[in-house]
Amino acid sequence: MSKPVDTLPTIKVPRPVPITTTRFRPPKKNIPQTKAERDSFLREIRNYVAEENPVPPMPLEELDVHARRILAKLGYENDETYLHYTAVCLNNEMWRETLAEIPYERRLLLMPKCLRVEDKCPAPFDEFGLLCKQCGLCSIQDFQNEAERLGYAVLVAEGSAIVMSLIQTGQIEAIVGISCLPVLERTFPYVEAAAIPSIAVPLLQDDCINTTVDIDWVWEYIHLTSDDQTRRLDLTGLHNEVKTWFTPEAIEQTMGPASGRQEEIAREWLARDGKRWRPFLTVAAYEALREDRGNPIPEDLKKIAFATELFHKASLVHDDIEDEDHGRYDQPTLNAEHGVAVALNAGDLLIGEGYRLIGECQASDAAKSQMLLVAARGQRELCRGQGAELVWARDPQPLTSKQVLEIFRQKTAPAFEVALKLGAAYAGQLDEVASVLEEYSENLGIAYQIRDDMDDLGADAGDNELEQMRPSVLLAVARERAKGNDKAVLDALWTHGDLEDIEIHKIRSLAHTLEADEKCLLLFETYKEAAVRALADLENANLKGLLRRVMGKIFNDLEIKGWCREFEVKNGVREE
Repeated sequence: MSKPVDTLPTIKVPRPVPITTTRFRPPKKNIPQTKAERDSFLREIRNYVAEENPVPPMPLEELDVHARRILAKLGYENDETYLHYTAVCLNNEMWRETLAEIPYERRLLLMPKCLRVEDKCPAPFDEFGLLCKQCGLCSIQDFQNEAERLGYAVLVAEGSAIVMSLIQTGQIEAIVGISCLPVLERTFPYVEAAAIPSIAVPLLQDDCINTTVDIDWVWEYIHLTSDDQTRRLDLTGLHNEVKTWFTPEAIEQTMGPASGRQEEIAREWLARDGKRWRPFLTVAAYEALREDRGNPIPEDLKKIAFATELFHKASLVHDDIEDEDHGRYDQPTLNAEHGVAVALNAGDLLIGEGYRLIGECQASDAAKSQMLLVAARGQRELCRGQGAELVWARDPQPLTSKQVLEIFRQKTAPAFEVALKLGAAYAGQLDEVASVLEEYSENLGIAYQIRDDMDDLGADAGDNELEQMRPSVLLAVARERAKGNDKAVLDALWTHGDLEDIEIHKIRSLAHTLEADEKCLLLFETYKEAAVRALADLENANLKGLLRRVMGKIFNDLEIKGWCREFEVKNGVREE
């Protein structure tokens, strides 16, 4: 087996994300513990601002009144644990649209020196603060480089006197800051008195050493601009709308009446559970690039979005047959329910229907040609990745983590690339953004598959997962780090050897002991970050802003949970 996989090109591993962007340190108790919780707070705050339209600058006492109302909606009535955190986030959202109107070159990015890795940081200080040496150990380098590229003034300093003097010169009209809650509370009266638009991203710790911050929030606020006309687009609402397209009634409305039992079986499968990320991406790309922004989604676009989901659902049917799986979505697979022959034909039918819908849409002939070629190339790449895994399964041998990541690239990234490119092609702008979408999709797909890989061996997985062992980056990293008997156990897993005494909870414990879980979480964050970096040179502000938010939308909804109970307790994600 090793030859076919060894012939795959070496996967490109992006520069690892800075240590301080990983989520290995628990937040303080006055800040929501997980990213999913923090994003839930932010959504509720944004809804509140949209409904109530509070006007900044606002005195702290009045801000607290609004914060308490928001907390009550979130189920924290009479509980002030997150009061200051909510007030800070509310103040941010009140200034959000004002900040968007201010040019980058009139803004200041203010960071605290505690973001650095204190015992390793080589940077000296002068009267203006830290002079970053670009060592790559922390997130300061990345934030500073990107902000300065956009035109920001940047300071890594604690002193408010410098900031106030810059404001008084009139050179700075807005601040994007990172700070702990205690400092934000002390400086709030000065900022309020200056009436200057200010966004403050709270640090997740306030112990003044090696602190961390929600990197997605920082990136979003740094890049906020009025040039991005999609910044108010409700991605959750858009995603929910796309999901409604896949009820049996809605499917018939778009695809026409089913003809015969075989077509009914295929459509029943299409209507079954699914995240619908791919059609969502198609619509999102179109929304960013369309010229008549703000109008309803064209009915014709649904055909293109449907095509992406048809291709995806067909690939799942074929995967289940090839892997001899009998359960998906907590229901029997098509091959288990109807037999291999019927399931195989249903998958083929779904692919054909996808191409039919592209061909029947009202796009120009040139756009249709682009879309058909994009879909065909994506299908070819996906089959190559699945083929590499199938050849491996005939004579399974241990794979390196890079070999597993290459299979992930071929199996998962093409579907995201096809979805985005179809939306761009339908909008008539594929040529301008194709190369960026390719790099973005590759990194997005690998990150997505790493998350799935860890979930496959998560707390909800049974021991039968080991019997159906597939290429796993978690187990590849664990094997690369293991020695002696531990390595022999992992070799047995890879080669489908004697699994009689191997239980999945023991494998999770072993991977945790070897810190393979932390390495995979770092890889996950690294590829997420690489996807964002792929957008750096994208000139279209709408697409750039939307794709950056799409990253947060997908991975906040798909947060890695329940992988290893000990790991979660250690890091404050879940407590006894």
